[in-house]
Amino acid sequence: MSIDLSGAKWFKSSRSGSTKDCVEVAHLDGGLVGVRDSKNPTGPALVFDPSEWDAFNSTVMSGEFDRS
Repeated sequence: MSIDLSGAKWFKSSRSGSTKDCVEVAHLDGGLVGVRDSKNPTGPALVFDPSEWDAFNSTVMSGEFDRS
């Protein structure tokens, strides 16, 4: 699947520091959500559909991805 991200408006968390070492997110057409590495803005991006994005966020919030 190829999605045009050229018009995406990327943002990072307000909790991010002033460094560029962050994850950026963009809300795309059709409810899709793009995620990219701020250090490589022209590099690849992950694109989630709404249910995938909700599942990802729920898993992050539950702490399942936390390091032991």
